[in-house]
Amino acid sequence: MARKRRGLPIHGWLILDKPAGMSSSAAVGAVRRITNAAKAGHGGTLDPLATGVLPIALGEATKTVSYVMNGLKKYTFRIMWGESRTTDDEEGEVVKTSDSRPSEQEILAVLPSFTGDIEQIPPIFSAIKVKGKRAYELARNDVQVELKPRHAYVESFVLENIPNSDCADFSVTSGKGVYMRSLARDIAESLGTVGYISNLRRVFCGSFSEENAISLDKLSELGHSASECEYLLPINAVLDDILALSLTEEEAADLSHGRPVSLQSIADKANIKELNDGDTVCAMANDRLVALARIQNGKVCPVRVLNL
Repeated sequence: MARKRRGLPIHGWLILDKPAGMSSSAAVGAVRRITNAAKAGHGGTLDPLATGVLPIALGEATKTVSYVMNGLKKYTFRIMWGESRTTDDEEGEVVKTSDSRPSEQEILAVLPSFTGDIEQIPPIFSAIKVKGKRAYELARNDVQVELKPRHAYVESFVLENIPNSDCADFSVTSGKGVYMRSLARDIAESLGTVGYISNLRRVFCGSFSEENAISLDKLSELGHSASECEYLLPINAVLDDILALSLTEEEAADLSHGRPVSLQSIADKANIKELNDGDTVCAMANDRLVALARIQNGKVCPVRVLNL
């Protein structure tokens, strides 16, 4: 018999404004303790040094995490010129220095080469697995780590400000799995100098932004009542771009038990013409999210059933 999970059955999204110095896993643990939620996870890891938007999925919302992680994300950060560090951020040890400082014109000239589909080598202090171990674990033990270039997508790379000759402020909107530390390292090298990232902040992640976010201090003040506060967003807050299909309770029961439903027989005929094989839909019954389902061979097939 499965062991009953401790905690409250809270379902939805809390958007945490993560403080600096805390890992994403530790942030999830803190939210779970404060709310007493039975289940929690996060969408889109943030480095410990970073602040900003960290979506926390509670309960059945954990089944929709991929829809946050696959969305666009926007970051703001500062690149400090003249020093290369082991971690590519301000926490690492200095391994190289340079007296060269780029001009505004030089920076603007190289930004297009870091926009669109690019290749980047992740920082050696990252969570990527190398022969079964995390790269950062190997690096901390002085084990030589060689990471292969990875495909990345950067939608925009904007120079926001130049406070002084030693640094510059940027904003980046990117797809999944883009390392801001690698961007900082690589753009510095392309400018004939070295650099590292500081003041890293995520301002939005998928459909969630700073306006939705709550600090840990504020959440602590709310305590267990956080499950009823305005900051708890519904599960389908991440599913706005997915077509909703209305079902009868009988059809919903079939999906809930893993049985596909004929597309031609479902109650909601309005959206059928818009659907094609492979499309994902939100199967709804009386405004209740029943399942995430996929259209296959004329049937609505459950992919992730939600127990609400």
